[in-house]
Formats: sequence, structure tokens, C-alpha cells
Amino acid sequence: MTPSPSKLKFRNELKFFVNYHQYHLIRHRLQELVDTDQHAGPAGDYHIRSLYFDDIRNTALHEKLGGIRDRAKYRIRIYNLEDGVIHLEKKIKRHDYIAKLKEPLTRDMFESIMAGDYEVLNVPEKPLLKEVYDQAMHQLLRPKVIVDYVREPFVCANGNVRITFDKDLRTGLHSTDLFNKRLETVQALENGMFIFEVKFDEYIPEYIKAAIQHEGLIRQSASKYVICRKFLKENGWEDY
Repeated sequence: MTPSPSKLKFRNELKFFVNYHQYHLIRHRLQELVDTDQHAGPAGDYHIRSLYFDDIRNTALHEKLGGIRDRAKYRIRIYNLEDGVIHLEKKIKRHDYIAKLKEPLTRDMFESIMAGDYEVLNVPEKPLLKEVYDQAMHQLLRPKVIVDYVREPFVCANGNVRITFDKDLRTGLHSTDLFNKRLETVQALENGMFIFEVKFDEYIPEYIKAAIQHEGLIRQSASKYVICRKFLKENGWEDY
């Protein structure tokens, strides 16, 4: 099993929807106050593609929609469509706090999972891999949807703050072909809408808080997984 909640490092996470005008103003203010993340490319951003998993009952989806405060979801994440870094991740939500666990995968391990061979995760000395293996065997945890976007990241050492603008959110519909550079995707948010996230440990410096609050943003639930899953609805009554 993964570490108990008392041993995990939980952080605060705030999410907002912003339009292009709000993005431009907030970004302009923040550039004077924070640093661009070292992993960003020459344009100040990088590409993220994640493959989210859920079980036969779609527990992660329904717990999010039902407002369950303690929940978790699993995904495999890559950057810039390359296989140099492949992470199997578990994102854990406890009340208003989040924590993340991750384990590296090789490309061969990923391909085995996609072929339905979960034995590659049956590694008792790596609790997260073993947990996902058990979920796959007993709860039929399976790939569900691709979530694809461009992230513009900023950091501030004071308060260990991480600020991100997630742009051009797209979904791969029914495809789980994570490394397909020609994957046909569809836009998942209205044109010009971004997801703005602020993560921090104990506090946000007042100067950053002022730069954000000036736009009168309202905190919202902005789950990329749920947003992209809505494109897979099979019944008219499924309202998410």
C-alpha cells in the first residue's frame, strides 16, 4: 500500500477558470514577482499528456462529481510527447489538500500495460506499482481518457508556491495511444479559456495573493479528467 496520509506531503491547491484577458493581466503581474520554472522550454511552457485510469464502476469520476472530499485517481504522464520520462502517478485529495505519489515506468512497461499485461506492475517493493496492479486485478482499473494541454509554469521559493496556466486543453476521445504525435484530439474547453492553478505549502506571499485577487477570481472545481470524460458519455442522462 502507499504511505499513510500522515506520512504524505500534502499541499494546498487552488483552481480557477480564466479567460485570455485575465490570463494576460495576471501573467503580466506575476512575471515581476516569480520565476519561470526551470523545466519550461524556450517559449516558457511545455506539453503534458496524461492517460487517466478508472475502475469498472468509474469510482474516480463519480467520487469527484459527488463531491467526495477524500479521493484518489491514477494516471500515466509524459512530457513533450517523449518517452524519456514516463511517470505512473497517484493524485490524492484529502479535504482541501493534495499529495502526489509517482514511480517511473520504462517504455516497455508502458507498452505491456497497454497490451493488458499488468504483471509488470506486480512489484511488492514498489508500493505504488503494486497498488495499481491490485486495482487492475480486483477492481478492473483500466485506461479511460487522454488529457492533453500546454502548461506555462512559474515558481516562487517563498512559500514554495507553484503557479501554472494550463492552455489548449484537449482530449483524445476514445484513444489511449499516449505517444501518438498525430493523435486526433478535440478542444475540451471554450476557446480562450485556461485553467489557472496555485499550489503552495503553508501560505501564499501577500504580493502574489494581491496579484491574483485583483481579478476577483472565484475558486472552482476544474478537474481536467472530468472535463475530458464528458466527451465519452454513452447515455443522454450522464450529465458531467
